[in-house]
This record gives sequence, C-alpha cells and structure tokens, in this order.
Amino acid sequence: MRGILLIVRRSLRQHLFSTTITVLSIALASGLTMSVFSIQSQSREAFTGGDLGFDAVVGARGSQLQLVLNTVFHLETSPGNIPWTLYTELRDKYPGVELAIPYATGDNYMGNRIVGSTPEIFTKFEYKKGRKYAILEGGRPFDEGYAEAVIGSVVSEQTGLKLGDTFNPFHGIYFDPNARHPEEYTVVGIMDTTNTPSDRVIWIPIEGIFRMTGHVLRGTGEQFTADAVAAIPDAHKEVSAVMLKLKSPQVGWQLDQMINKQGKVATLAHPIGTVMLDLFNKVGWVNRILELVAYLVVFVSAAAITASIYNTINERKREFAILRALGARRRTVFSAIVVESACIAALGSLCGFVCYGAILLVAAQVVRQQTGVVLNATTLHPSLYLTPLGMVLLGALSGVIPAIRAYSTDVAENLAPHS
Repeated sequence: MRGILLIVRRSLRQHLFSTTITVLSIALASGLTMSVFSIQSQSREAFTGGDLGFDAVVGARGSQLQLVLNTVFHLETSPGNIPWTLYTELRDKYPGVELAIPYATGDNYMGNRIVGSTPEIFTKFEYKKGRKYAILEGGRPFDEGYAEAVIGSVVSEQTGLKLGDTFNPFHGIYFDPNARHPEEYTVVGIMDTTNTPSDRVIWIPIEGIFRMTGHVLRGTGEQFTADAVAAIPDAHKEVSAVMLKLKSPQVGWQLDQMINKQGKVATLAHPIGTVMLDLFNKVGWVNRILELVAYLVVFVSAAAITASIYNTINERKREFAILRALGARRRTVFSAIVVESACIAALGSLCGFVCYGAILLVAAQVVRQQTGVVLNATTLHPSLYLTPLGMVLLGALSGVIPAIRAYSTDVAENLAPHS
C-alpha cells in the first residue's frame, strides 16, 4: 500500500495543473450539491415546521395560503379585511383562544412592511416558546394613541433608521415615492434580531392605520373616515387579520368548522405549517430541477476525473512498464490509478466545503433580506457527509477505465526508449 501511495503522490505532483483543475471542478460540484439539499431542507423547515408563535390566522374570505404569506411571512398582498367585531368575539368569547392579536396592513416605508397592531405583540406574544420580542437598550414598545414605531433589525440595517428618527409611511405594500402619507412617526424602539420575518416589519399602533390620511374603514359596509382625535366606533373598524394562539389543536378544528365550513365572512388558516407545506408540494418540481442540475454537475466532474487521468496514461506507459519490470503486479498498477482517482475526488470534496460555505452565506443573506428567515451554514444535513463519500466512490469508479488501460500496458514494448 505504501508503494501505491508513493506512486499516487508522484503522479499528482507531476500533473499538478490538470489535477488542480479537476479538484476545483469537483469542489464546485460537491459544494453545489450540498448547498442545494441544505438550503432546500432548511427553507422547508423554516416555512413549514418552524416555531411561528401563532397557531392560526383569521382573515378575509379567500386563499389560506395568501393569508398566511401576508400575515406570517409578510410576502403577499392582503386578501381583504374583516370586521373588528370578529376580532373581539374571538378574543373575548372563545375560551379555547389563548391570545388574539389584530393586524392591519397595507402600508410600507422604503419597501418594508408597516403592520398596525396592539402592544400585546410585545407584552404577551412569544415568537418562540419562552421568548418574546426584545427591544434593544434605550428603546421601548410604542404607546397606543401616539405616532410611534418599533422597527425590526433588518429594517434598521436597510433604512438606517435609529432611535428618535422620524419617517413618513407610504401607501401600499410596494414603495411608491408618490404615495407618501403626511403623518410622521417616531422610532421609539429597535427590535433585537429574532431571525424571523418580523425582523423586516415596522410595528405601529393599529389606531395609526385607522387614522392615516387616505384610509377609510368599512366595518359596517359603508365608508367611514376617522377623525384625527375623535374615538372610532368599533362597528366601523376593520382589520386585515387576527393572529391566534390556541390552547389546543382541537380548538383549531372547531374554529375551522365554524369559520370555514359554516361561515361566509372570513377564512381560517390552520394549522399554518400545513398550509405552507401545500405550497412546497406544489412547487416541488423546482427543487427536483435543482437536484437534477446538481447531479449533472457531479457526473460532469466524474467525467473530468476520467479524462484527466486517461490523458496522462500515454506519457506514463514507460513508467508503468518499468514498475512491472521491477516486479510490480498488474493489480498494483490498477490499484494505483483507482486510488489516484479517489484521492483527487477526496481533495475536491474537502475543497467543496469552502464552496458550500460561500454559496450558503450568499444565499442566507439574500433569503434573510427577502424573508427574514435565516439559513445556518453550520446546520448538519446528511448531504454534508453523504456527498463527499459519494464523490470519493464515484471518483474511484471513474478511475477504472484509465486503470484498465494502464493494467494492460505491454512491458516489452514500452521499456524501449522512445526514438
């Protein structure tokens, strides 16, 4: 075995340039393969199995998926509004509802969603078990009745807003410089990073949404414009959604029966993870295409190993003949080529972790900026060890054809010096 390793080391050093190119191609293939499966797994877990804090969402009659994307992940337009009275009923009349928090959406600042809600979002809601939204030192939650805002960490990074700064909201969920509201809000708090979609949100008192210039309320079915200071009758109020924390899953099935199957005013999305899983199942073909591309790159890299070693066989025929003349068996020559192929694949797989880290860091930055969800490069996924093992095995198999050619080298013919 020691002799085989010496042969392999000499060959790798002698053909350093072609070996380096092959190693880099394998590194890219390994890194891409590991990245595709890791990003796919983490994204699926974050959107379908992660701890979202809420168990269900009630919103306007329509698509459950649109409702979840708009309220939980802040990625879609609102399907409409529901009466404020439905929120108060869910909050006060259903003992199975542990927490009900209203959301009012439809405005933005520089493309970042503005969500009107109640202070309970900071005082009672837990986005993970035992963890509430924390506000960085010097800040505080907004006070109801005041033009105050608490911004997420991503919002602070992207806009440069800091404590004490003021800003004007813009109408709509997409930034339009011509849709500026005259109301001015003061930043009174910056949220600590949560690694959730809430990092991309600007939170303001829900009354601020009701009273913003250009907004009308239709809780009674007729248009109502709120006065700057006068109290707004509950009958006129409406919200985009009500976020629910339930005491048990059975409560969710009961509400589903009441709201979705018997009611005609609203839609209940429950459980949230199941709604998102349906989305991933529908777009599963995208993941399969990415996997196919990764596999194709792997096989191209295997072909590169075969070509790289095969092209050196002619210039190494004399070397193999000398080894045979010195007593080396044919299987020794065969083994040396296969081991050399496996070593090249192993070196490429090790370098593949560098490519994997680079790809995932870039992808994580993009995903965080767009969704608030964070991908972790250190999360252990089976592809992180199966891919290198598979590449080494594939590399060894790729060396079989060149090894057969080296194995069949004619000693007498190749010992003679070249003229």
